[in-house]
Amino acid sequence: MTSPLHPVPRTDLPRPPGALPLAGSAHVWWDATGVARPAALSAPRPILPGLPVDRPLVMGIVNVTPDSFSDGGTLGGVPEAVARAQAMVAAGADILDIGGESTRPGAAEVPSDAEIVRTAPVIAAIRAAGIATPISIDTRKAGVAQAALTAGANIVNDVSALSWDPDLARVTAEAGAPICLMHAQGTPQTMQQAPRYQDVLGEVYDYLARRMDHAVAQGIAPERLISDVGIGFGKTLQHNLTLLKGLSRFHALGAPILLGASRKRFIGTLSGVDVAAQRVPGSVAVALWAAAQGAQILRVHDVAETVQALALWRALTLETNE
Repeated sequence: MTSPLHPVPRTDLPRPPGALPLAGSAHVWWDATGVARPAALSAPRPILPGLPVDRPLVMGIVNVTPDSFSDGGTLGGVPEAVARAQAMVAAGADILDIGGESTRPGAAEVPSDAEIVRTAPVIAAIRAAGIATPISIDTRKAGVAQAALTAGANIVNDVSALSWDPDLARVTAEAGAPICLMHAQGTPQTMQQAPRYQDVLGEVYDYLARRMDHAVAQGIAPERLISDVGIGFGKTLQHNLTLLKGLSRFHALGAPILLGASRKRFIGTLSGVDVAAQRVPGSVAVALWAAAQGAQILRVHDVAETVQALALWRALTLETNE
């Protein structure tokens, strides 16, 4: 297994001599004293022009599915989806993530044409409503991604890390779009059937490194890659906790880190909350942890609550001369 340089993230103040920003963050630093080549771990990692690079970005989830684990079936049609997108943007969302296929444990595959019907009209309507906020299409399929990009999406978010549809790499490369590559063990139908690892941190890191190499070999520029450790995708409670505790290790991949843990089962298990929609406080706690690990994108259902919490976190971790 690979043993990457593991920066220890810190937010305590004042910062000592030798402290450098972690992946461009204005709020998270690490002590680079004695490290031969710290620049790769300190440089900003831009997602798209115009998006901040010195703070975590909030990605609001807009699921246009009948069966997503937390909010499936809550949007009746395109107008409702646009209204939710508008509310998220008003609450401070930096990116909107549109998904037309549930990837919860046990979910069935959705045919491409059905997924396109669910997502492309919503993206087009969001753009028609005058919303310029970047949009991510959450899909494993080339045809869905192509339709979404044509309708106005900017980013591809692939839970299969280009392992499901071999043509998705071409579509992404031709569009010049950023793509998020996520780790999953198995498919949604099988991933929670006793997942096992010898070393979950090392194995997930190595998998993402291999998929990034594959993406580059398929013509996607390295600076367009985003990584996601895949919380809940073929992981036990302990696997999820280990990945969260070691999240800063993934900065060594050289790509922005996206963390998607909002309302997931492990939060309910630890807090004793069975209803996914009632796991907002726990989800915010995990988002703040990820922010303190230097994560660049936080994918959440509850935008207003996350934005408010991050505003306080940023004020408390920003070093000033006063």
